[in-house]
Amino acid sequence: MTSPTITSVFNDAYIAELYEAYVRDPSSVDASWRQFFGFAQSLGGGSRDGLAPSVESTVATATALRKVAGAAGLVQAIRQYGHLAVALDPLGSQPVGAAELKPEFHGITDDDLMSIPGAALSFEDETAADVVARLRSLYSSTIGFEFEHISDETEREWFRRMIEKGEMRRVLDKSEKVAALRRLTEVDGLERFLGRMYSGVKRFSIEGTDALVPMIDVAIDAGGASQVVIGMAHRGRINVLAHILGKPYATIFAEFEGKHAATNAASDTGDVKYHMGYSTERTLADGQVVRVTLVPNPSHLEVVNPVVEGTARAMQRVTGAAPGTRDEGGVLPLIVHGDAAFPGEGVVAETLNLSGLTGYRTGGTLHIIANNQVGFTTDPRDGRSTYYSSDLAKGFEVPIVHVNGDDPESCLTCVELALAYRKRFRKDFLIDLVGYRRHGHNETDEPMFTQPTIYAKVKAHPAPRAVWGVRLVQDGVVGADEPATVERDVMANFDRVHDEAKKKNDEDHGTGEHSAAAPPQPVETAVPAERVLAYNEALLSWPGEFHPLPKLAKQLERRRAALGPAGGIDWGHAEALAFASLLAEGTSVRMSGQDVERGTFSHRQVVLHDYETGFTHIPLQHVPGASGWFEIYNSPLSETAVLGFEYGYSVAAPDTLTLWEAQFGDFVNVAQPVIDQFLAADRAKWGQNSGVVLLLPHGYEGQGPEHSSARLERFLQLCAEGNLRVAYPSTPAQYFHILRRQARGVAERRPLVLMQPKSLLRLDRAASKLVDLTSGGFRPVIDDPTSRERRERVRRVAFCTGKIYYDLAQAEQTAHVAIVRVEELYPWPHEAIRAVLEQYPAAEDVIWVQEEPRNMGAWTFVAPRLRAAVPGMTPVRYAGRPERASPAEGYMQTHQEAQMRIVADVLAPMPRPAMKEPLSGPRAVR
Repeated sequence: MTSPTITSVFNDAYIAELYEAYVRDPSSVDASWRQFFGFAQSLGGGSRDGLAPSVESTVATATALRKVAGAAGLVQAIRQYGHLAVALDPLGSQPVGAAELKPEFHGITDDDLMSIPGAALSFEDETAADVVARLRSLYSSTIGFEFEHISDETEREWFRRMIEKGEMRRVLDKSEKVAALRRLTEVDGLERFLGRMYSGVKRFSIEGTDALVPMIDVAIDAGGASQVVIGMAHRGRINVLAHILGKPYATIFAEFEGKHAATNAASDTGDVKYHMGYSTERTLADGQVVRVTLVPNPSHLEVVNPVVEGTARAMQRVTGAAPGTRDEGGVLPLIVHGDAAFPGEGVVAETLNLSGLTGYRTGGTLHIIANNQVGFTTDPRDGRSTYYSSDLAKGFEVPIVHVNGDDPESCLTCVELALAYRKRFRKDFLIDLVGYRRHGHNETDEPMFTQPTIYAKVKAHPAPRAVWGVRLVQDGVVGADEPATVERDVMANFDRVHDEAKKKNDEDHGTGEHSAAAPPQPVETAVPAERVLAYNEALLSWPGEFHPLPKLAKQLERRRAALGPAGGIDWGHAEALAFASLLAEGTSVRMSGQDVERGTFSHRQVVLHDYETGFTHIPLQHVPGASGWFEIYNSPLSETAVLGFEYGYSVAAPDTLTLWEAQFGDFVNVAQPVIDQFLAADRAKWGQNSGVVLLLPHGYEGQGPEHSSARLERFLQLCAEGNLRVAYPSTPAQYFHILRRQARGVAERRPLVLMQPKSLLRLDRAASKLVDLTSGGFRPVIDDPTSRERRERVRRVAFCTGKIYYDLAQAEQTAHVAIVRVEELYPWPHEAIRAVLEQYPAAEDVIWVQEEPRNMGAWTFVAPRLRAAVPGMTPVRYAGRPERASPAEGYMQTHQEAQMRIVADVLAPMPRPAMKEPLSGPRAVR
């Protein structure tokens, strides 16, 4: 079968019209229709003798035509709906079937099918009945296929050929069947051994979807990849760690007894054993070595999905090849989903949407739903609005196959089909592995409370290895005693390993002790002037035939003058120069987010568009002598998946400065699980390091609650043990230096959270000069530049961060106030703040100033730390908005009034001096 039958148009009127034309002149219709009508006439008794057909023969031919059309409709229905007749449930529930799968639905009978030649349907089978029977055996037997929703006919035809020509199905030989028996016995045996030795301890067993392990085996062995990246939630993870990643049984047993190895975190909190990651190398039969990585994950189901994709994308880079070269076939992402979580968690759809996008594609991910048929205690009818748990994937044109978990041969066939599809089309593929859950949600749960009928079936149903063993005995593949012999060998090995592990000293498995992370080392971030000037020229150059928008070209041209004595380097300019310098030094840069190519506020403009042709030019990809590669991609309208992707990328690509920019910083809260579970805690839980940078536009300009606050308070609340870096630079030069410090400080890679400006992006008073880039470095604290001549008269020191500084600085200044900027909030710059306070011996009033409400922003984080830096008994007071439920005003006038109140409070005259201990100097003896 190489093409759909010609009658698949299902249009009787159209066929009748063609037939009339055929009767008048056979050459007036296509050859395929001439053949078809010839068959129909032979069935109906008509003839082509040059005479007009009789009424009887015409009626008979029309009847035959309808029968053939009906048969063709049945053929198409089997392809499209055959999966609804497959017995997928190991527990025996019957498939729903479909009326379209019956001949009567199409106006024909079984006898009609017997009378129609197979050739009338473009098949080689003798009769249409033979065609239908064969197709039923393929589409409604052991595997349910769904691919008719794919829009590309080339892909649909590929599936028809693979299925109907037998190209996809490989029958296991005897040795492979026996190997599958042993593998399933190992999988089942480990769970039963753990259940016996550690009764009542959670392990989220794989029992019921045991075939998952041999399926992953095939993906690794036959995938043609040199690296495989796996993401999965907790269910079955311990078994995958043991049998796919090769984590020693002894180590697993030790973890069940409370022993664990230390991480490199400042404190070793670690994580539960079914969240941990692992990496290993597997040597295949042909000698090829495959690196297999299981990405660590939290309990947040499916949130690991984009992390896997980002990790795989980073691994696909080809070392030593042209910049940007990736080998998609060389790295296989494999994600195991839960049947309730797949349709339930929005990050699944977000991640599927990344699969075909230029900046995020990984050449096809193998998805497997480990289908337990129940989510926690929720039945499918209460957990999804679709028939299959996999239906979400149809919206992204992902082919789907459904398979019974008790049929390992079909399960492995599905994996091989998936690998062949990925190799051919470089797209995602989904396998719905239908099984069950042997225990409740976990091993301490009683599932009979909520699913008594299904669990009555589960208790009575043999394990997958037993089902497979019986089948092999019945088929004569193995003797009647062999399954039991394999089981005894496997269980004896578990006993032996466990006994040996018990004899070892506890210290062999680690005691949980740790060493504190080394403090960050100073990093040189200044760049010689001649290099900065050269980078600037490169960024202002483009091919002669390229036509940038004149308005934009004029704006960019100002960047040439900005490096002159008058200065004027703005935010986007400083960023471009920082990137160019890093690329020239061999560090790659990857940036993504909504509208990042231009910048939400049109401040970046690193991707230039030819206004005549639409072609693009990226000057940062043409920095002379650069060995680093620059990538920048406008992301889909997603925060969770995109930030998860960039986090995974940054972990796997330590040689790259990876950045994600929120369209407005407020929207970062949509990605909160990635921030909480990965960025903030990855090192403490999993000993993992990331250098990802979050660029979060933040600042109060009267644009309303959802366009003001990047929720600085939430990041500061997460800070501990050196896990994050949080800063709010107030000048382009500060931004330049902190980006370079983040990229070059490779000894201590941690995520960097940057509150970014909006109104400051082009503010003249915030602009920098060339000397600011070519000397010095990032300053965690910046003293008041106007106070040098009046330090002895300063009685109030106002500390602030970010944009509010310019609101204060532009007001009418008074000699008694010094305004100090805290540019880096974490790690807290205690010594730098103490040093600043020592410069103001007469100060008696210390204020923390912020735009945000009192219960938001930095105040609750800063207050105790600032008090600890202030000598004597002088209190630290607050200036800002009162506590609020909403982060900002939605009315411009209200916003302006609030800003003015804050400024007035800070600059207000001091009360009459009182006898008071100064902030610095020796204390008076009382």
